[in-house]
Amino acid sequence: MRNCALLSKVCSRISFNYNHVLQTATFKLNQPGVLQYSTGPEVYDLVVIGGGSGGLACAKEAAGFGKRVAVLDYVTPSPKGTTWGMGGTCVNVGCIPKKLMHEASLLGHALKDSTHYGWNTPENITHDWSKMVENVQNHVRSLNWGHRVQLKDKNVEYLNAKGSFVDENTVKAVSQNGKETLLRAKNVVLATGGRPRYLNEVPGSNELCISSDDIFSLQNPPGKTLVIGGSYVALECAGFLQGLGYPTSVMVRSICLRGFDQQMANLITDHMESMDVNFIRSSTPQRVEQHENGQRLVTWSSTDGETHRQDVFDTVLLAVGRDPKTKSLGLENTGVKLHTNGKVLAVDGEQTDVPHIYAIGDILEGGVELTPVAIKAGKILATRLFSNSREYLDYKMVATTVFSPLEYAAVGMTEDDAISKYGEENIEVYHAFYKPLQYTVSQTPADQCYMKVICCRDGDQPIIGLHILGPHAGEMMQGFSVAVQCGVTYKQLSSTVGIHPTCAEEVVKIHITKRSGDDPMVTGC
Repeated sequence: MRNCALLSKVCSRISFNYNHVLQTATFKLNQPGVLQYSTGPEVYDLVVIGGGSGGLACAKEAAGFGKRVAVLDYVTPSPKGTTWGMGGTCVNVGCIPKKLMHEASLLGHALKDSTHYGWNTPENITHDWSKMVENVQNHVRSLNWGHRVQLKDKNVEYLNAKGSFVDENTVKAVSQNGKETLLRAKNVVLATGGRPRYLNEVPGSNELCISSDDIFSLQNPPGKTLVIGGSYVALECAGFLQGLGYPTSVMVRSICLRGFDQQMANLITDHMESMDVNFIRSSTPQRVEQHENGQRLVTWSSTDGETHRQDVFDTVLLAVGRDPKTKSLGLENTGVKLHTNGKVLAVDGEQTDVPHIYAIGDILEGGVELTPVAIKAGKILATRLFSNSREYLDYKMVATTVFSPLEYAAVGMTEDDAISKYGEENIEVYHAFYKPLQYTVSQTPADQCYMKVICCRDGDQPIIGLHILGPHAGEMMQGFSVAVQCGVTYKQLSSTVGIHPTCAEEVVKIHITKRSGDDPMVTGC
């Protein structure tokens, strides 16, 4: 009996150890059909799928609490074969290279304006596209390296691999050479972002067009360019291309900057047209064909289908929107639910229907597709998971800027949304056209430099929306967005003394309402 009891205890111990090994093992598929087991502390407190701004911020914050964290990141090449390093869209094919090329365009305009300020600037100044791209990409690569160093310094394990769910607690990582590793995760954060949408229904578009994934590392000058789409990506790219000297057309099916204030959007396109950007309105592409000398022959029709036109371009850039990268995550093996648009549905902040699986950034339904939002959400989520914090990110009143040639910055509601929610009789819109001082000597037209403050009419008139169109609008908006988020009123705004002479002072001086019908043009000091 004693021997039987001892044998039972030994067997029980063996069974425990075997199960423990299974729970803490790394499963590696080095050869087809051969799983290898290696013991080790492979249960992670957090696995982040996606190495963009939000995912990295979340991972580093979690590691700061002493947690075991892994980040999985893999860039699927674009249809043109473009790939990049760590950091996601913003660092590699978004905010950073876009803003640098926007600055390159502004510098070109500044060189022309400088003659009015006494600079003997040569007339025939040319731009070197290849040199600009090389320097921009050098900076991008330095940011890629910086992210790798930061993860290493914080002891975050980085896997250059695609991540997908095997079950709700197991993530499979597949490297480029096909090696598979299974990770056990107490918490998983999905931060895979989005990628440009393609026009699969338009023959030749996938093969012969590029997207924003490709333009910032394009080795050869784009030449005469057609941008298809009316998104902020479309207008930003078209703006800097035209500013750099490449004749650019924009094909728009309906409206530009859907979701933004439409009065401001129309002023932006007016300004771009004054720069000789050609807008092909109410039109959709029908096919893209290879033409002589590597050019593209594009055929399009009006939205009523009655008018057909053709033209030849050196480059065709698709900017018709972005889709969330959720299809390859294996979510069918979990209880995570998706919206019909492919974004992840959340039930509590960033938490999905599976309590330990979260989504942040561009793939979160109801979120805001902006890099700072993803970063802030990632940090707050990690703090909530691994400390006693109960803080949630407020996705309302988030400021943003469209880096069109004339910058557009906004926070809060559009005028149309304010009217829809409160009724036109219950809001007050203060507005002004203004001329930046730096435009005066160079005689630069300022017809589209405009701002408006949208308020509720009651009491001290709480500000519910602020919109600025003009040079450096993004820099101006940051401080005002703090005030709007804190509930600033028009009474407080108008009692603030402005900084003279600046464009920003026009915001605190604004006093003419749309309701009055008075001329909103600012004159004098």
